Amino acid sequence: VTGASFFVFSGALKSSSGFLAKSSIVEDGVMVQITAENMDSLRQALREMKDFTITCGKVVAEDPQEHVHIQWVEDDKNFNKG
Repeated sequence: VTGASFFVFSGALKSSSGFLAKSSIVEDGVMVQITAENMDSLRQALREMKDFTITCGKVVAEDPQEHVHIQWVEDDKNFNKG
């Protein structure tokens, strides 16, 4: 589990790259590179406020892969109050 101050989603990853998606830590945030098709699905999930999972790693991978989970949670209105 990684906490981050911000997330960047880039839809510029080419299908021919051999990766499903790539994630990397940038400063105190996380950048996730995904394909244009996956970006369309992510946008739709965000519009509909639905959870979304991105699997990162090579298309043909033997090692365990990383997952980026976007989850909608209950709004905590008492956070950072004052």
